Amino acid sequence: MALLNNLVNLHLGDSTEKIIAEYIWYWSPNLLFLPFLSLWDRGSGVDMRSKARTLPGSVSDPKELPKWNYDGSSTGQAPGENSEVILHPEAIFKDPFRRGSNILVSFCHLRCIHPAGEPIPTNKRFSAEKIFSHPNVIAEEPWFGIEQEYTLLQRDVHWPLGWPIGGFPRPQGPYYCGVGADKAFGRDIVDSHYKACLYAGISVSGVNGEVMPGQWEFQVGPAVGISAGDQIWAARYILERITEIAGVLVSFDPKPIQGDWNGAGAHTNYSTKSTRRNGGMDEIKRAIEKLGLRHREHITAYGDGNERRLTGRHETADIHTFSWGIADRGASIRVGRETEMAGNGYLEDRRPASNMDPYMVTSMIAETTILWKP
Repeated sequence: MALLNNLVNLHLGDSTEKIIAEYIWYWSPNLLFLPFLSLWDRGSGVDMRSKARTLPGSVSDPKELPKWNYDGSSTGQAPGENSEVILHPEAIFKDPFRRGSNILVSFCHLRCIHPAGEPIPTNKRFSAEKIFSHPNVIAEEPWFGIEQEYTLLQRDVHWPLGWPIGGFPRPQGPYYCGVGADKAFGRDIVDSHYKACLYAGISVSGVNGEVMPGQWEFQVGPAVGISAGDQIWAARYILERITEIAGVLVSFDPKPIQGDWNGAGAHTNYSTKSTRRNGGMDEIKRAIEKLGLRHREHITAYGDGNERRLTGRHETADIHTFSWGIADRGASIRVGRETEMAGNGYLEDRRPASNMDPYMVTSMIAETTILWKP
């Protein structure tokens, strides 16, 4: 094992200028092409894939990276007779696993139907980029801070880490931001992920234990525009890799355990130049009014299985009702007490599920509040 670790940790720069680029993509399974997927595989709504290639030297600009492809029929994204999916690099992060000059490459993907390429349905970045490149959106410089919750599971039984197999821990109460071997399960994974993301160049602003034992959260942001989505996907990938090494599972299911246990969300904090300037509270209220008018459309785009989480209990609003309030964690939209006192700042959309697509959520919030005219 020691020899294997030594080989894994070889520093390529000692003998070559070549680097390794890990190309990452995400997908949502198409059950027409992959009907054999188990309920577990379909559950969380988040699935990532990656493969590596050698490049002749260091790269810092995604435009300098070569396009690549993969077999879309093996991921449920394309039929066998037209299976090639082209990968277009969009963002580069430092690789915390191989280190050195090696990189992680995240991107959108296109199905190669016509020579120019056509976006496949799971490519939400393509449509998000159209919104974030609109002059009115650019002028408002939208900031996002996403609170990504997740649950660590025991690999062989798919039961939360730290829970007795087939049983339950003490009721909720002592676990949120808890300390101690009987309250915090998986902290070594959480801290490893925290440092790995910062090393990679992801703007992780903090982590904490959540209300349900075995559940944790990391926050990404503030990030401007589409970069919030890029960073969330890269952070999710790094978390998947770390849990792979640790021999546990990570679930982004919005309600992994039924009953009197909190679900998992991806609360999305949002501000613009107009809400951040003096008197911005009026702009926040106008944005909230717009979000309320399009509540159904947003809920549809805010993650799979969210109806199991948004019940009006466990710090959520009912999925069928839109509400907002000051410091109210039982509302659809929360405005912080400090924002109210300052008269400017940000709002928190508490509706997105933990398995939401960050490109969809961030771009839809920007479109509704900046571009949409009721």
